[in-house]
Amino acid sequence: MLTAQPSSTGNSDLSAAAGFTAAIGGAGTNGRLSRTTQVPGFQTRVGKNRGLVRAVISGGDNKTVVETSKDYNGSVLSSSSRGGVRDVKAVITIRKKMKEKISDKIEDQWEGFINGIGQGILIQLISEEIDPVTNSGKCVESYVRGWLPKPSSHPHIIEYAANFKVPHDFGCPGAIYITNFHSKEFHLMEIVVHGFNEGPVFFPADTWIHSRKDNPQSRIIFKNQAYLPSQTPPGIKDLRHEDLRCIRGNGKGERKLHDRIYDFATYNDLGKPDKSEDLARPVLSGENWPYPRRCRTGRPPTKKDPNSESRIEKPHPVYVPRDEAFEEIKQNTFTAGRLKALLHNLLPLIASTLSSSDIPFNCFSDIDKLYNDGFVLKDDDQKEVNEKQFLGKLMERVLTAGQKLKYDIPDIIKRDRFAWLRDNEFSRQALVGVNPVNIELLREFPILSKLDPAVYGPPESAITKDLIEQELNGMSVKEAIENKRLFILDYHDMLLPFIEKMNSLPGRKAYASRTVFFYNRAGFLKPIAIELSLPPTPSSSMNKRIYTHGHDATTHWIWKLAKAHVCSNDAGVHQLVNHW
Repeated sequence: MLTAQPSSTGNSDLSAAAGFTAAIGGAGTNGRLSRTTQVPGFQTRVGKNRGLVRAVISGGDNKTVVETSKDYNGSVLSSSSRGGVRDVKAVITIRKKMKEKISDKIEDQWEGFINGIGQGILIQLISEEIDPVTNSGKCVESYVRGWLPKPSSHPHIIEYAANFKVPHDFGCPGAIYITNFHSKEFHLMEIVVHGFNEGPVFFPADTWIHSRKDNPQSRIIFKNQAYLPSQTPPGIKDLRHEDLRCIRGNGKGERKLHDRIYDFATYNDLGKPDKSEDLARPVLSGENWPYPRRCRTGRPPTKKDPNSESRIEKPHPVYVPRDEAFEEIKQNTFTAGRLKALLHNLLPLIASTLSSSDIPFNCFSDIDKLYNDGFVLKDDDQKEVNEKQFLGKLMERVLTAGQKLKYDIPDIIKRDRFAWLRDNEFSRQALVGVNPVNIELLREFPILSKLDPAVYGPPESAITKDLIEQELNGMSVKEAIENKRLFILDYHDMLLPFIEKMNSLPGRKAYASRTVFFYNRAGFLKPIAIELSLPPTPSSSMNKRIYTHGHDATTHWIWKLAKAHVCSNDAGVHQLVNHW
């Protein structure tokens, strides 16, 4: 029998029958032995127990391996015994920052070297199967060591490798512990483990891994498999609870930038009572102000109002969990967009430059010129811009260099100049555009309004059953509703009360709209009918018109114009209702 007992110093003593040779080494020792103990008839070699303790006992033709893994708090993670091992390889994909200072680049070179020699990132595979000794998931570990021979095609993405010796009875890995020994965080995209019978095992992450200096706890990454609580493999069930505890927090302490805790507090930080009584604000909670909660920050209370939390202006006045913070790409978009947003101050100048009429665009070609050619400000306009300094020195330099404003071409237009005219793009925007939250299943027919019929006319929609069934390829409306194939984007009741005010503005025309979509057998969402409505008038109690796909040039373009009105309504509801 072999026994391995970790001592208080982190080392292990070994006793075995004579005639056997035993070697114990920790994966964290990287081959360095901390002590050699001689026993009559056999030899024992012991390594520092920073993680995995591995004993190989051989005698004659027999060979047995016993592994015991401990975390960095000293508690046993798992141990296993087997008659052989397999080689397993993990590929770790990390994304670097796009913009870095010279000091950051030097530090990246150093961290790359540390990873290359196996000292920077520790990976621990956790099996879905229970270890009978520890009553937890079996565990093996390895340091990330070296870049992959084939570099990534993306300049900001780096792939590293970690090699494991895994017992044949290990089972399938269900989770990974990852520990970052670097001085700063890094963005982990994914980990793919190769070498198991089940094929590559994917661990999607897309998360920031904090430095162990900021938080000694390792991060847990689960494989790409969803489980109900009752069906969660026993080896990772405790890890699920542990991860939830970390995310929920305990309601104590001040939140740091690297935290990923989702606990909540009332809006009690809107004022600055310590600075001025006029700047004091109430706590938004209770019956009078039943506001939702914000992410808890844990900052100390103000001196004058203990119910209000103190505020900081820099560097980050509002705490959000680390993975919810705007990424670098988004921050770069804000930086570039800030300049364009300030162009709203120039709209009167732009309008007068493009056209002497009240309508700045006479045709679609005028819009194309904004992207392709830009437009030149007149000298008087240029002088006025510089004098008022709407855009500051940066914009002044931009305008002085050619005095031309030019907009970036949207990605969808780069791929297909006329994509915005097509029905499939119109449907795609309803699902994944700027406002994807209003489209819903059509659950009943006929479509009825909930507005007061005495004010807004008959509640029935002008979209009829016969009109819809012409587009259903032989399916009835009832069957399409039962099979959840009809959808509706309904802005009728929301906009109709405001249509008269909108249309009283010069050069404006708007309608309340309803759009019906059909999810066909080919797997495409297709707009099949649009209803545009105006409020009733003394001469007409029902000002509703229906538009469908055109089969000639005139109806073809009228259909596209109807879609444009729907898109206009969709953008307005997004900004004025859903966004605000």
